[in-house]
Amino acid sequence: MRIGELAARAGTTTRTLRYYESRGLLPARRGGNGYRAYDEEDLRLLQQIRTLQEFGFDLEQTRPFVECLQAGHPAGDSCPASLDVYRAKLAELDACIDRLLEVRERVAGQLTRAEQDRDRLARAADAPDGPAPRCELTRATEAEQD
Repeated sequence: MRIGELAARAGTTTRTLRYYESRGLLPARRGGNGYRAYDEEDLRLLQQIRTLQEFGFDLEQTRPFVECLQAGHPAGDSCPASLDVYRAKLAELDACIDRLLEVRERVAGQLTRAEQDRDRLARAADAPDGPAPRCELTRATEAEQD
């Protein structure tokens, strides 16, 4: 098949395919007429790349999977190098999750403190001669300023 057909079947653009070719991820075979020629195996390579990218893998991280398929393996993740990339991606995701959990804990703590401060101010406002609570973003009227 020609580049346009492959791009359509893979759900991508011819520009992307040329980029993959320049990066050595897609073979650059030419027919007798000089046009790029692709087959079903090339479509499998593209599907593997796109699936991995949907999972958050960058283009270079897809290389071991592509090479595994090109070596004739039935799946791109049946080679040791592919498994190593999976392990590295899981470690990266775990680290990201840990950072997000830390941030979540800090935000939850800040929310708890803010709610306690709000409640304390509300109680003080309810007391006789207590200050009227004001939001920092609320502008005081001219009468309040005097």
